[in-house]
Amino acid sequence: MSHILAIDQGTTSSRAMVFRADMSVAAMAQQEFPQHFPASGWVEHEPDDIWTSTLATCREAMGKAGIKASEIAAIGITNQRETTVVWDRATGRAVHRAIVWQDRRTADVCARLKDEGHEPAITAKTGLIIDPYFSGTKIAWILDHLPGVRERAGRGELLFGTVDCYLLWRLTGGKVHATDATNASRTMLFNIHSGEWDEELARLLRVPRSMLPDVRDSSGDFGASVPELFGGAIAVRGIAGDQQAATIGQACFSPGMMKSTYGTGCFALLNTGTTAVRSKNKLLTTIAYQLNGQRTYALEGSIFVAGSAVQWLRDGLHLIKTAHDSDLLTEKSDPAQSVYLVPAFVGLGAPYWNPRVRGAMFGLTRNTGPAEFAHAVLESVCYQTHDLWAAMRADWPDAVNKNTMANTVLRVDGGMAVSDWTMQRLADLLNAPVDRPMIRETTAVGAAYLAGLAAGVYPGPERFADNWRLERRFKPNMSETARTRKLKGWAQAVRGVLASDPQN
Repeated sequence: MSHILAIDQGTTSSRAMVFRADMSVAAMAQQEFPQHFPASGWVEHEPDDIWTSTLATCREAMGKAGIKASEIAAIGITNQRETTVVWDRATGRAVHRAIVWQDRRTADVCARLKDEGHEPAITAKTGLIIDPYFSGTKIAWILDHLPGVRERAGRGELLFGTVDCYLLWRLTGGKVHATDATNASRTMLFNIHSGEWDEELARLLRVPRSMLPDVRDSSGDFGASVPELFGGAIAVRGIAGDQQAATIGQACFSPGMMKSTYGTGCFALLNTGTTAVRSKNKLLTTIAYQLNGQRTYALEGSIFVAGSAVQWLRDGLHLIKTAHDSDLLTEKSDPAQSVYLVPAFVGLGAPYWNPRVRGAMFGLTRNTGPAEFAHAVLESVCYQTHDLWAAMRADWPDAVNKNTMANTVLRVDGGMAVSDWTMQRLADLLNAPVDRPMIRETTAVGAAYLAGLAAGVYPGPERFADNWRLERRFKPNMSETARTRKLKGWAQAVRGVLASDPQN
């Protein structure tokens, strides 16, 4: 039993990876599944698509690795966070499509809660701001908009879970309804200081307590899969939300260490140790991981659009055929043009948090063409990361004063991290080194590590951190004059988008 099976269930695809005892990859399988956009700003998934694609990739990865269930010590799960599933406790059938983290349908409800003055209390308990991003208002929407569903929930017939919880329930044949502290911390219902569901918040958001799962350590006992799924039962020993799993996979175990993951969106986490730093710059205070009952906290900045902007170039504008083409096209762009894209396709995330504004481009000229569009798309991800970086430095001045963060190296991963052009521009705009690891699928690495730690396959955090390997370091080489000019232009573009808010 020297292998670990990692489930990495993402926004656009499900992936399974088999890791050996030395953390090397034995096999991988990946499968995309449909996205549903029933209205402007709405994003949904079929829960059955999530499950069947996950099951298929697990079986495929095991087949490629040539191993049986009896050779797997444990399963680790990492998942798209905040995405909300409500299902029948008896039948397992979802009552509605999963409402995805990107979905903005509850913006009006969130605005009302803010107007009623609830945000300070919610932030104090959860570390979050009031936003449609999080699960709480999504649950309430499902209960309120389907006939009879709220009544069924009140009778204890329905369960809520983020995707990890839903997969665990399916894997265990409905025996385990549980999640880990990192996923619970993204619901707007969980007190990150006490480590418990908050009864007052559940009442405020009108979510029955009976729907909520048990909350456990990120590494520990989550039951076992039913034998018929994989030809034998496999213990489930690790769960973490995807960004927290990536933080673990990047071995960011020390306060001051920071990682940024570039997938559909972009998410930067700064380890703040046992201190839950309260943000003054609209960042989130979240749980990075929980081991042996001890919570480690992080500051997080969430950008809604990163890799999905490259998808827009490909599928919406048809300017490229593959993601790699964006690099090639960008290298042909006119350096004399200053074109800015503010990709607020579903509103702006941190540090602005405005769900009402939409994207815009600035600086267009008669000579602006596909190459400049590609340039603006890639650069927009770097500018947004800079905004998070600056907010984190402002929120944690003690760390900067002690040089904990002043000299921080940003560790990067995710699909866009393969773009050399983007990573170099990121280093230039941050004026700090950017490190890309040998194993870029750090989300799956984190899930595997949590499961392997509990199963006794992998060592403690310090020894695991020693195994982290650098593939390439990108060092800043942009002049301060050019950097200042570019950042000023970006700030003006963001102000222009915020000025378009219909509530202004």
